[in-house]
Amino acid sequence: MDFIKAPTEPRKGKILASTQFEPVAARTAFPCFDEPAFKASFSVKIRREPRHLSISNMPLVKSITVAEGLIEDHFDVTVKMSTYLVAFIISDFKSISKMTKSGIKVSVYAVPDKINQADYALDAAVTLLEFYEDYFSIPYPLPKQDLAAIPDFQPGAMENWGLTTYRESALLFDAQKSSASSKLGITMIVAHELAHQWFGNLVTMEWWNDLWLNEGFAKFMEFVSVSVTHPELKVEDHFLHKCFDAMEVDALNSSHPVSTPVENPAQIREMFDDVSYEKGACILNMLRDYLGVDAFKSGIIQYLQKYSYKNTKNEDLWNSMASICPTDGTHRTDGFCSAGQHSSSSSHWRQEGLDVKTMMNTWTLQKGFPLITVTVRGRNVHMKQEHYMKGSDTTDTGYLWHVPLTFITSKSNSAQRFLLKTKTDVLILPEEVEWIKFNVGMNGYYIVHYEDDGWDALTGLLKGTHTAISSNDRASLINSAFQLVSIGKLPIEKALDLTLYLKHETEIMPVFQGLNELVPMYKLMEKRDMNEVETQFKSFLIRLLRDLIDKQTWTDEGSVSERMLRSQLLLLACVRKYEPCVQRAAGYFREWKEANGNLSLPDDVTLAVFAVGAQTPEGWDFLYRKYQSSLSSTEKNQIEFALCTSQNKEKLQWLLDQSFKGDTIKTQEFPGILRSVGRNPVGYPLAWQFLRENWNKLVEKFDLGSSSIAYMVMGTTNQFSTKARLEEVKGFFSSLKENGSQLRCVQQTIETIEENIRWMNKNFDKIRLWLQNKNLELL
Repeated sequence: MDFIKAPTEPRKGKILASTQFEPVAARTAFPCFDEPAFKASFSVKIRREPRHLSISNMPLVKSITVAEGLIEDHFDVTVKMSTYLVAFIISDFKSISKMTKSGIKVSVYAVPDKINQADYALDAAVTLLEFYEDYFSIPYPLPKQDLAAIPDFQPGAMENWGLTTYRESALLFDAQKSSASSKLGITMIVAHELAHQWFGNLVTMEWWNDLWLNEGFAKFMEFVSVSVTHPELKVEDHFLHKCFDAMEVDALNSSHPVSTPVENPAQIREMFDDVSYEKGACILNMLRDYLGVDAFKSGIIQYLQKYSYKNTKNEDLWNSMASICPTDGTHRTDGFCSAGQHSSSSSHWRQEGLDVKTMMNTWTLQKGFPLITVTVRGRNVHMKQEHYMKGSDTTDTGYLWHVPLTFITSKSNSAQRFLLKTKTDVLILPEEVEWIKFNVGMNGYYIVHYEDDGWDALTGLLKGTHTAISSNDRASLINSAFQLVSIGKLPIEKALDLTLYLKHETEIMPVFQGLNELVPMYKLMEKRDMNEVETQFKSFLIRLLRDLIDKQTWTDEGSVSERMLRSQLLLLACVRKYEPCVQRAAGYFREWKEANGNLSLPDDVTLAVFAVGAQTPEGWDFLYRKYQSSLSSTEKNQIEFALCTSQNKEKLQWLLDQSFKGDTIKTQEFPGILRSVGRNPVGYPLAWQFLRENWNKLVEKFDLGSSSIAYMVMGTTNQFSTKARLEEVKGFFSSLKENGSQLRCVQQTIETIEENIRWMNKNFDKIRLWLQNKNLELL
């Protein structure tokens, strides 16, 4: 049985048995053709002791006593579905339930002492299920939908039809202690698994090479649904990060097309990555922006209706999309739409007809993404596309994309559109402009370089009136600038000059993007002997954001985005030893400790308070004791993070050993702890050592090819930037032979280290000089 056995209460020896079959484990539980295209109906019977409860995909029909102390539960026959979606759980869980408008019973199951944290997820699940039934115009076909919180659950969450499973931290919300980001996270994960009930369960990819049809869609639908059902969460503030994360790995030679051949179980597991999920979602978002919201929705409804209870390939989706015309004024000829205006702006890309399939094949069958270089000559805008790739030996792949470009200018803030299908093209503006910004709102999966003084004009705009463009546009400029530094198209000094405007920034996306670009620079320095510049760089970063840090109240006020921004800024300030922050946090920690942890801290400042508290041996030990008794996932995660920030090597080593055992600290937490220690300036050699010494056991626990293994490999090695470390990493992984040397994450980390070495050689001295010149005048 591929059971997850997790003691719910170790002291009482209660055991929970729960299944996780995706991708290839159903065959270990019952004989079957364990491939997604072999759909069948399943009849489940489970024998259990009277003190346990069993649940499965379908409702219970009857229970029969088969012997003294043995009961057999019979469940209703399932709809036609793939083997990986079968699920059952035997436990002592308690549950709460509600009905949707259409009469579906929704229940949340959890261990008895946490069922009081299930209300938020239950309400969210009911709202989201009703939204999807309405949006897809297809009723949810089962009589019930259960959501179960599993105490130790490596995958995070799983969409089994009618019985979705989650980590406790992904489902349970403690109104007293859970953070704003935890509310956002729970809502998004529930939205993701419920979207799968249509995308994935009702319509399933034919084979794992098209996994993105499941995962990219579910990831994308999180944003579509939650922006409507929970507008206060402002999910549109966070979509960009998904695309930046995907581009990070998609810029490497070791990346793969969204749709790519896979054969063995390890390769199948490797498909569950940022390219299938995040890039999949980003190209769907781009397509929706291109086709218009209504046409896109009609296309996916047609796709779901046509292929219900069946399996699909990449092209089936594009064919469904292509047969929808954007507006009333269009008519179909041979799968193209012609005539008609685009609903929101110029008709440029309607005139030549719209070939969705050819266009989207360029995004799903080729790896990577395009860099668009823009040169303005008077009213003429010259555009050129090429494959953006990091690395020294990048030969041009010759890939071309059909890029739905959008742009705004100093003269027009309504998005203009242009479909670039060739290597180069020219568009003519109605009048000359001071600046032009492509990829409006970062809805497109591409980056842009502005030749001549294009970057200077945009940097000037940010310095003068940064609110002239949206916060997403500002974040995408920060991201693009540093991506261009990596391939030598923009000097590091210009990218750093651009970030100086952040002194006046207040929105979450650009601030977070600034941190995403700047923090890794000093993280590279921490792993080398570069103390002087590293210290200067850290103090520059705090001075840059000091006004915003000082403005933060130590409360839980404001929108979710404001609260998440506060939490991260105060943490940064405290970890970087910004005195006003450290003193305040230390005071809070003292009070909290004196009250034996029973004082209620504002959720948003807890991370900073714990991180400061963990720096003394007594504080660290007290936090660990509180960890053992805490029932709140958020609080446990905050303590875990704080414990990993200790500068005491013995404590860090002990933490690695303890969490690897999986007793007090659950196994599911280990990858996160190993990565955090791997990011710690005194802990990183311990984490790297631990990974090497325990590789075989790690592969047994987490499976070759799993995203957990990838996360640990990258987390312990991808901030190295010396030849010696590179040789060490190469040597270790090549010695593993078929037990890991072929993994994609190994290729990715080796490429990343090579890139880090090149980057540091080229830019370190420039940063040093830039800091000396800017430090005085700056701030």
